[in-house]
Formats: sequence, structure tokens, C-alpha cells
Amino acid sequence: MAKKATNKKTKKNDQGFKKYILWFWRIFAAGILFVVLIFLLASWGVFGKLPSFEILENPQTNLASEVISADGKTLGKYYLNDNRTPVNFEELPKHLVNALVATEDERYYDHSGIDAWGTLRAAVFLGTRGGASTISQQLAKQLFTEQVSSNILERIIQKIKEWIIAVRLERQYTKQEIIAMYFNIYDFGNNADGIRSAARIYFGKEPGELDVEESAMLVGMFKNSSLYNPRRNEKGVTNRRNVVLNQMYKNDFIDETALDTLKALPLDIDYHPESHREGIATYFRMYLRDWLKDWASDPENYRPDGEKYNIYLDGLKIFTTIDSRMQAYAEQAVQEHMKRLQAEFFVQNTDKRNPTAPFLDLTPEQIQRTYDHSMKQSERWRHMRDDLGKSTEEIMASFKEKIPMEVFTWKGEKDTVMSPLDSIKYYKYFLRTGMMSMDPQSGHVKAWVGGINYKHFQYDQVKQGRRQAGSTFKPFVYATAIDQLHLSPCDELPDIYTCIEANKYGNIEPWCPKNDGGKYTGEMFTLKYALANSVNTVTARLMDKVGPQPVVSLIKRMGVEAPMLPVPSIALGTPDISVYEMVGAYGTFANQGVYVKPVMITRIEDKNGTVLYESVPETRDVLSKEVAYTTVKLMEGVTESGSGARLRGSWAKNQTMYKEIITGYPYEFTNPIAGKTGTTQNQSDGWFMGMVPNLVTGVWVGGEDRATHFPTTRYGQGASMALPIWGLYMKKCYADEDLDISKDDFERPEDLSIRVDCSQPAEESKDSLKIDYNEGVDIDF
Repeated sequence: MAKKATNKKTKKNDQGFKKYILWFWRIFAAGILFVVLIFLLASWGVFGKLPSFEILENPQTNLASEVISADGKTLGKYYLNDNRTPVNFEELPKHLVNALVATEDERYYDHSGIDAWGTLRAAVFLGTRGGASTISQQLAKQLFTEQVSSNILERIIQKIKEWIIAVRLERQYTKQEIIAMYFNIYDFGNNADGIRSAARIYFGKEPGELDVEESAMLVGMFKNSSLYNPRRNEKGVTNRRNVVLNQMYKNDFIDETALDTLKALPLDIDYHPESHREGIATYFRMYLRDWLKDWASDPENYRPDGEKYNIYLDGLKIFTTIDSRMQAYAEQAVQEHMKRLQAEFFVQNTDKRNPTAPFLDLTPEQIQRTYDHSMKQSERWRHMRDDLGKSTEEIMASFKEKIPMEVFTWKGEKDTVMSPLDSIKYYKYFLRTGMMSMDPQSGHVKAWVGGINYKHFQYDQVKQGRRQAGSTFKPFVYATAIDQLHLSPCDELPDIYTCIEANKYGNIEPWCPKNDGGKYTGEMFTLKYALANSVNTVTARLMDKVGPQPVVSLIKRMGVEAPMLPVPSIALGTPDISVYEMVGAYGTFANQGVYVKPVMITRIEDKNGTVLYESVPETRDVLSKEVAYTTVKLMEGVTESGSGARLRGSWAKNQTMYKEIITGYPYEFTNPIAGKTGTTQNQSDGWFMGMVPNLVTGVWVGGEDRATHFPTTRYGQGASMALPIWGLYMKKCYADEDLDISKDDFERPEDLSIRVDCSQPAEESKDSLKIDYNEGVDIDF
């Protein structure tokens, strides 16, 4: 009986156990079905829209447009919030990829988007032994899901969406493509969006040039780029980098010796900020930005979908003619000379030496009007008037209130407290400059420096600024005379007082220019000597022979668009002309009489490499080869024995007082150089135009206001203000043999009939036209 009861009890217990087992499997199956249902609902978009196949194929990320130099270097980028330029997997160094896999996803090559073991480990240990997110999941989160609140349900739904997208990504892309996308999408801080920007900004390198320890630092930033910011948290970033190195050692990517060596290294950050106001070729990039906006606004250049290209978001590649090496040399030359020149200007404009500093020849009322004009032209005035609706009285009062600000100095930026009006007065002291360098045969602009510091002086003195050309205008008068009268550089004219009578060429009053110093020697000067030494009376006589209208017509055909009245006084450079126009015009002489419009952009491509724009050279014949070559030979005299002779070593050696600020430096050029200095009235503008056969460069130096200038020509002439920049720049260019800047003679036309070598006797058959020197002029002895 007892045995039977025991059997019944055992049977009942077995049935009860089976019942529990059955319920376990039912619950387990229901859980599986629930999870599957949740995933299905999520994939169907019930919990929020998921990316379509098309979007997965082309993930939408903002791409910066890239400005590329002629030698393949990145000059800068245009972007709003994302400074991102993608790279391919092949461009990533192996140790960078290894560092990522070792630190973020050790089983990356073994799973299909979800790491089951990692997920289980995270669930069991509640995330205390590492998370479960794979690289694919993290990419999914970066690309296609948004940050949510701390609500647990929402976080679970987000994680499910990440899993689904991660699996889809693994099906759509290769492992290598996913890694490249992950590196390209991440924000490393300090405008470093993506690995290419990060490598350039933190180390001044392309990704493929990164060392192991640099790669480890950048991978370490994936944990939290705000916390592990190498500019603010050097110790924390170093520790995090070493964690990555330990992971690389753990996964056999580096050995123990390398680990110990690399962990001992400092961060060695080489910070290269990439912003619109910093970096190389800033003035050129700002000019190019405006050009691109106009290009994109032309309906002929719209995208295939009929929308405008967005230069900040569409990842365009703009290939320019700028040579990054020559651009760097130009900027260095400007910095070196202008720093010295400014120091001398400060010395001469102390309150004791010049009570109206930095101005000369202005009354207190005129000075106040100058400041008032500057205030009304400022962005601060526009903002307060148009955006805030402030009255004139309120705006004026705000300009007198002291506020913290950062100002420019030649020793670096300085934090200070001053009123906006005082800052206007402060910046009036600084001399400005513009410089452009161009290949005259192709028209390709090689260097463009629009000022001394774009962040603080944003007015571009290359294209925007126009100033009186001074004696740099004279070669146009000489070229016209050579063209019309077949003159030779060896022909002579007298240095005597000369007047062009009133109303002869539209001039209301008689025009009687004076030589520098007001002296007339009465001697006969060759045209070559007269141009080299800027003898005004000889230029006036040539102008009287040809008339101003042919000169204006010539310079217009040479690309100068500045308004210009055809009056005799233009012979001495009274018209306001830009550096850009002057370089283009002088290029005509170096290019055997053919004008080539300056070219800055060779082509534009979209993010897929499709060519959207290609430049077409704009050229026209202006002068014969003979006239162009003769004018060049005239200008060679400027650097042989005239105001440009300080480019030669012999000039510096003969100076009894070697003043670095004036002579510049022992340039000691021995090759043929054609050029012209220019100095305007009261030394307001200093110019130098210099040419060798394959490079034409123009330099202007002066104050923002014409009343800001040196009191004498010792420092205020073009040979002191502008020529040293040209000399420094060319020395740097010649030192870089890869640039192949010419030291040869200018090409001589085969059928040259004009005598250009005055050391040789003239051939009777080639004598120039005889001139009656007194015809059409009044002479007063």
C-alpha cells in the first residue's frame, strides 16, 4: 500500500515538473516571439522611420567643399558645422584600423553587426565589463538615429533600431567600408569632423601619415571627444591613448617593446586650426568663396535635380592654380618685411614726433570725420542699426563704451579692454599690403596675399583695393610711345621743365609735372635711364607725343577695368588700380604682348568626381612681340641702375649706412629682372612690379587712409615699402628648385628691329624716328 502511494506521489511530482518545464518553454518561446515581433515592428517603422535601401546606399552627411592647390595640397574648406572630407579605407594606415578594432570591437571581423557574446556579457554584468555596441552599431547611431532622453523604454527602442540598422549596414557594405565610414563620420572636436580633418588639425598630416601613437590618440577620442580634448586635457588624453596602446598589445598588434616605447612618448600635438579666418591663403579663399556663390547661383550650373549646389554641404572639390609652396613663401615674405616696416612706422608716429598720429596733413576736424566714417562703415554699426533698431545717438554712445576684446599685434594676439572707437584708432596705425604672383603664359595665379592678417584686416588689397599706381603706370606710357613712334630705349629726351597746355587733351589747366625734388638737369636722358630713375619730365613729353587716349585704350586691353579719364596726368599714375589688374597688365609684357586674364580655378568636381566646371583661358593680342620685348628691356634698367637696383648685391655693399628696414636684405640677384617701383604723392602708396620670364609679381604697401604714410621717401618710397617683399619672396622661390622659377633672359623676337642694347652702336638702317623735342610743349628756362 505504501509503495503504491509513493508511486502515485512520484508520478504526480513528475507531472508537476513537466508542467513547469512546459511553461518555461512556453514563456521562452513567447519571449523569442516577442523579441522577433519587436524587431519586426521596428523594421516596419512602427517605432520610427528607418533608413531606406536608397539612403543606406547613400547616407546623407554634410560634406565640406575642399579648396585644392595646384600641387595637390588642401588650402582650406568651406563648411557650416561639419568640416568633413571623406577618405577611402585604402587611405587609412593599418595601425589606425588596428587601434580601432582592438579598442572598440575586438570581434569585429567575426560578427554580422551584433556581437552576441558582448551583448550577453553586458547583460550579465550590467555593462560593468564593457558595453556591447559594435562598430557597426556605433556607426548606425551616428548616421541614422538621434539622441533620446533617459527614458528606459525609449533607450531600448533606440538600441533595437541600432541593431537593425547595423545588420543592414553589414549586408550593404564591406567591413572595410564600414570602418572608413565610421572614421569619416566622427566629430573629433575643434572643427575636426572626420579622420582627415582630425589628422590635419591635430598633427598637420594626412591620415596615411599618422604614426602609431597618433593613431592611438585619435582612436581614444572615440570614447568622448569633448572629455578627451588634447588642447584642454593633455593628461587625460595621454592616459586614454595608453589604454588604446594596451588594447593593441593585448590583441597582438604591437609587441611589448613597442608598447613601452610608445606609452612613454608625449602627445606632441601640432595644432593646425581649420577655420575660415585662419590657415593659408585666407584672402584668396574668401575671394573664391564669393566667386563660387555666384557660380552656384547661375541656373546653368544647377544640380541635376534643379537645386543650387551648396558650397558648404555638397562636398565639392575646387582645384585652384595657387601653389601652396609659393603661397607660403609669399605670406612669409609679407610677415617678415611688414613686421619691420611697422616697427619703424610706430617709431615715427609717437605723440611727440607726430601729434596727429597716425595721420599727416589732416586737421582735427578731418581726423574726426575719418573716424566717423569708419564707425558708420563697420559691421557693428550695421548690426545695431538694422538688426537692433538703435538710434544714431545710441550707436555712437556704444562705440565709446569699453569692452573686452582681442586685438592684433605683430607679437601675437593680445587680450585687452578698450572701446570700439579706440580699436578703430588703434588699427589705423597699421600699414596694409597686397601681393599677387602669376605665370604670364598661362595666367595661373600662384600666390595671393590680400593683407597682413585676415582675422583682423578682412579687406582684400589684391582684388577689392584700388590705389594710385604711381610710377608703375609709366611703362604703359612708354609702351604706347614705342608702339606709335617706334622709339628705342636708347633714344634721348631732355630733362627740362615741361608743360602740356590747357584743354589740349581735356585737361582744364596746364599740366606741368615736377621731378622728385623739383629739379631739372637740362641733360639728355635715354628712355631707359629716364624710366629707371622715374624722370617725370621725360614721361610728360612722351605723353604729349602720343596723347592720353591711346594709353587708356592700351591699358584697357590689358585687363584694367578701373575708371580712368584720358587726361595727361595719368602718365604719373594718378588712376586707382588694383594689384590684380596691375599683375595681369604687366603679364602682357612678359608674355610677348599677349594678355592672359588671370586664372584662379582650373576645375570644379562634385563629391563623386564628376567635372562641373573647367576654365577656358581668355586671351587677346595687345602688343607686338617687338614692342613688348622693348618695354621689358626698358624695365630691366630699373633693376640694373635705377630704383630697383637694391635687388642687386652690389647696391647693398655700396651703402655707407646699411639700414635693414630700407635695403631689406642682401638679395644679390644676378639674373635678368624687369620691374618698376612706384611712389605716389606724399608717400601714400608704395609699389613694386617685378618680372622674370615665367613669373610676374606685384606688391602694394600703404595705410588704410591716404593720410597714413611716412613723412619722407626714405621709408615711404616703393623701393623701401614694397620691393623688399618681392625680394624676400623671390629668394625663397629660387631656393626651392622644384618650382623651376626662371633665371633666363626674356625671349628675344627673331625679327627685332628696335635697338635695345644701348652699349652697342646704332645701325643707321634701324635708327628710331627723329623727334622735334620742342614740338607741342612750352619750355621755360
